[in-house]
Amino acid sequence: MKKYALIGCSFCFLLGSACSPEENTEAPAEEDSADHEPVQAEPEEKTVENSSADREEPEEEEYDETEPLTGEGTDEVSPYRPVAVMINNHPKARPQTGINKADIVYEVLTEGDMTRFLAVYQSEQPEELGPVRSARDYFIDLAAGYDSLFVAHGWSPEAKQMLQSGAAPYLNGLFHDGTLFQRSSERQAPHNSYITFEDALQGLSSKGYEMEQDVSPNHFKEEGYSDSTASEAEDVSIWYRDKYVVKFSYDEEEEQYERSSDNTAAIDTATDEQTAVKNIFIVEAPHRVIDDKGRREIDLSSGGEGLLLQNGKALTVQWKKEEGRILPVKDGQDIPFAPGKTWINVIPSSSGIEGSVQGVE
Repeated sequence: MKKYALIGCSFCFLLGSACSPEENTEAPAEEDSADHEPVQAEPEEKTVENSSADREEPEEEEYDETEPLTGEGTDEVSPYRPVAVMINNHPKARPQTGINKADIVYEVLTEGDMTRFLAVYQSEQPEELGPVRSARDYFIDLAAGYDSLFVAHGWSPEAKQMLQSGAAPYLNGLFHDGTLFQRSSERQAPHNSYITFEDALQGLSSKGYEMEQDVSPNHFKEEGYSDSTASEAEDVSIWYRDKYVVKFSYDEEEEQYERSSDNTAAIDTATDEQTAVKNIFIVEAPHRVIDDKGRREIDLSSGGEGLLLQNGKALTVQWKKEEGRILPVKDGQDIPFAPGKTWINVIPSSSGIEGSVQGVE
């Protein structure tokens, strides 16, 4: 089955199925709580048999296309738009489901010392996603950088205003709880809302949104960046206000970073595998609390200092926002991502990389 066959099947339904248009539904109460022996020589004949001259090197697989958001080879690129999904990261919401298939994940603070994920899917689609959580305005801005369809369950007042004003094509679980979005009996609300990818696409399509669209690619280079100033970075920790820690450990054999959350391996329940990515991009941004709920205003437009981890090394860079995307630059030049998945951690500039990041030599 092609990787996006699920998307194709999602349009074989009649409008007016399980989901009804939000525009004709009175909004329920907002779901938006603040959570927070030495070896002898082999006989000569055996050595000859196993010599490199007698072994066939595996052929490198060739592809016709390149995935726009991972830079990886593929036989066919999905014609459909990216789908950005708000994923809960409260301790009661872990481990998450379906996040391993995201091309890009933004991890950003919401209220208190807890982060939330914006997972952007394009090259792969998981069967199920969750727990899905409520939107914040800055996540909508980030999703817009990929012209993504947007999926959340709940919203802050600012996010509500943005979405109802047309800032992004969206699907909100507030209006489809128990129909498109299902509650898991194994967890307590609000940490138990899940949706299948197929149902998400059906709900979005039923609202008349454009589903197919070319996707502008990010900048990739096969070996990533090449810079003599890069530092060793094999076990890197990112602290959020000394309360919550994310750790990325480099697997040299697989050439990727494995993620842990609060010193526990981040396992995806759908695959029973630890989340692993090729690129870790850590960026500083000004944060400001704006209300008594602890919601934040985060400046994700002005640029600032950054740290890009690839291949067990870290490069000091800057970040810029270009056409809605947070991208690495150095001395005015674009810095490439290594082909593969990317995790972007946004941290407060008040503590910054120097105060929040450990493990870079």
